[in-house]
Amino acid sequence: MSKRVLVVDDEKLIVKGIRFSLEQDGMEVDAAYDGEEALKLIKEHTYELVLLDVMLPKLDGFEVCRQIREFSDVPVVMLTAKGDDMDKILGLEYGADDYITKPFNILEVKARIKAIMRRTGKRDHAKPSGKMIVKSGMSIDCESRRVVIDGREVNLTAKEFDLIELLATNPNKVYSRENLLNIVWGYEYPGDARTVDVHIRRLREKVEKNPSDPKYVHTKWGVGYYFRG
Repeated sequence: MSKRVLVVDDEKLIVKGIRFSLEQDGMEVDAAYDGEEALKLIKEHTYELVLLDVMLPKLDGFEVCRQIREFSDVPVVMLTAKGDDMDKILGLEYGADDYITKPFNILEVKARIKAIMRRTGKRDHAKPSGKMIVKSGMSIDCESRRVVIDGREVNLTAKEFDLIELLATNPNKVYSRENLLNIVWGYEYPGDARTVDVHIRRLREKVEKNPSDPKYVHTKWGVGYYFRG
């Protein structure tokens, strides 16, 4: 069964080039040329990945990504011009999985897409059906990818969920930033350890009553992070 990808960019020549190249690899490609059209398609169809430009009419790519994360954990790769806010590009606020700067090499785009699809496929294949993790008032449903703390559901991005699931599945095991970057983002990811720190900070802001005195996600100074079991 072919992989289905959505390409979102208001530059039709770019869309045409990406579509042609991905179709050559046997992928099915849909296109959207503004943010509103993109959201409509994502709600109506199932995609393996969304390639999303930052500068879009109607809704920009950051807002589109933020809204996607309210209902889907589909992998999102942002396309952006050099010099944009790197934190935003990395999706630290909006939940993107990766970014590619323009102008780009289409071979690089295809390599990133395939790497993310491999990671996502392995993650979904390896996930035990119906597995629940319950720790100190927190319940993690690995199948539906939901986190509930003291009866309140916490809205996490895909990467935040991957982090809490990994840490909680291996309580008291300390993971270095490099370990987490390789496991959660993958070896091909171009970011650095700062990406992990920012995601952990945002995760704590969502799951901890007092992020500076965490109950769940702890820091082993000079080493990394762990979940207290």
